[in-house]
Amino acid sequence: MSIKFPLATATWGQEEQDAMQRVIASGMYTMGANVQAFERDFAQYVGSQHCVMVNSGSSAILLMVAALFYTKNTKLKLQRGDEVIVPAVSWSTTYYPLYQYGLKIKFVDIDLQTLNYDLDQLEQAVSDKTRAIMAVNLLGNPNDFGRIRQIIGGRDIVLMEDNCESMGATYQGKQAGTFGVMGGFSSFFSHHISTMEGGLIVTDDEELYQILLALRAHGWTRNLPKQNHVCSDKSDDPFEESFRFVLPGYNVRPLEIEGALGIEQVKRLPMLIEERRKNGKLLQAAMSNHPDIIIQKEIGESSWFGFSLVIRPGSRLTRKDLVRKLNELGFECRPVVAGNFAKNEVVKYFDSEVHGQLTNAEHIDKNGLFVGNHHFPIPEAFTALAKL
Repeated sequence: MSIKFPLATATWGQEEQDAMQRVIASGMYTMGANVQAFERDFAQYVGSQHCVMVNSGSSAILLMVAALFYTKNTKLKLQRGDEVIVPAVSWSTTYYPLYQYGLKIKFVDIDLQTLNYDLDQLEQAVSDKTRAIMAVNLLGNPNDFGRIRQIIGGRDIVLMEDNCESMGATYQGKQAGTFGVMGGFSSFFSHHISTMEGGLIVTDDEELYQILLALRAHGWTRNLPKQNHVCSDKSDDPFEESFRFVLPGYNVRPLEIEGALGIEQVKRLPMLIEERRKNGKLLQAAMSNHPDIIIQKEIGESSWFGFSLVIRPGSRLTRKDLVRKLNELGFECRPVVAGNFAKNEVVKYFDSEVHGQLTNAEHIDKNGLFVGNHHFPIPEAFTALAKL
């Protein structure tokens, strides 16, 4: 197959090349001032108080879950056995940290139009045992957080966001990833911005922010302020604080070169999102009334990570035929994230249950795929898709 429409393309320019060269020339490659500057700039972009950069979006979700086990805030604190609701369609590392921390996972079906939670099913799934909801904003599309807030009501249920696919999306003017107590983002190559590998966590909670700082680097105190929410006041003697470990953390630190790339990439981010949205409008114009294919229904303002194509129930078109047609037109395509994750073999290790039926997740699993979107005009792609 000759690929005319790839899933992802580079977003770098000369500025990113120069930024990498500056880091190389400095000889300082481990996490430092460039990472800190990128965190500051990204927090400002999304409107959060704090941001922590890590080595991947997967690590961002891991640290988010871990932080809730070490907070002193009883309204946020999780413990093993607590029930966490998740959508049945997402990436693997939405779920793995929940399993790794001994949480009870409850799978809920998705909406065939939005690809996010089926909100009626979510409402029914919430029980007296529910302690957290993981909202996954799929393929650039934010959830209906107004409805999710109504579902939570006054209950002590922690809302987290896996926003790895939806950087730049907004709901009622507020950035996706900032509705939960923490939100995780990805800056992997194929995502809205690229730092090669990379992830970010944003939060307005200062204690969680400091816990994340410790968890990111070995669980030590070195990156914490003298007076902090994690441990007793730090010694003024840096030698005494060199190897003081207070939390069972990880080493998921990013590199300085990734931070330097991030500084330049976040400058481009408004333009990158704007151009993706222009393409989204063209997709909607070309495909909204297609007889055999459903496109994703936008909630708020999507940042259009990619373009999902789901075969309508009852259509005689098969996914195998759809893939063949797309390949012939030069489209690279993939399944919609991981399809119905609840059917994967790995779930045998989870403490999990399924709420009701995963009818739509199963339909997506067998009849859905997505093609790429980009930060530049691709009108010929929509002309081709309209002829499917």
